[in-house]
Amino acid sequence: MSFTSAVSSRSPAPADAFADLPLLDSEPVPPRIAAALDALRAGRAVVLQDDHDRENEADLIVAAERITPETMALLIRECSGIVCLCLTDDKVRALALPPMVQTNESRNGTAFTVSIEAREGVHTGVSAADRVTTIRAAIADDATPHDIVRPGHVFPLRAQPGGVLARRGHTEGTVDLAILAGLKPAGVLCELMNPDGTMTRGDDVARFAQQHGLPMLTIAELVEFREALAAARECCTSDA
Repeated sequence: MSFTSAVSSRSPAPADAFADLPLLDSEPVPPRIAAALDALRAGRAVVLQDDHDRENEADLIVAAERITPETMALLIRECSGIVCLCLTDDKVRALALPPMVQTNESRNGTAFTVSIEAREGVHTGVSAADRVTTIRAAIADDATPHDIVRPGHVFPLRAQPGGVLARRGHTEGTVDLAILAGLKPAGVLCELMNPDGTMTRGDDVARFAQQHGLPMLTIAELVEFREALAAARECCTSDA
């Protein structure tokens, strides 16, 4: 097989969640996904679980443009304290954020960039209010590399183009959900932890969500929903 024919036989790259937006008015939205999108629009946290054979962890995620110091404090208090800002590849490039390391040896290929801080409006950068200021500076429509300094106390993550259809990670799930909620394609996440420092898993995740009145969702559910939307989009294209 020639190189040309090999390239032409590859499956096309999955579309970003932006392509799904026109279908949300016509296609059924599962109740758990609808609840998650409503929560993100309202600035509330969502519990997002990944696959059991992957990290098998739950993250609290929030839409970046709706996060408040109060919600940030919840993430810092109940989670690992490593607050990450999930960004699209385009935004990472616009902010000129290099990878944290040149060779990523992370088991799941988590795409950390260098950590950041807002150039203006923060004190030490550690407080909930300071971290919110940093996030708002980074996601501003007109943000430039000059608006942030490196290193800092917020850890950007680069989402894979195509979202969860390309990589079944919390990073991609967070950005996909923000897009589907009609918000900026950026979200904040932090890994949920038990009071004893162990990771929250299994029934403990459901108990935490119920205790705090937070919607729960899995990456698998989001993948299934986006695959259904992709199939509907393909059907519409074929019928046109």
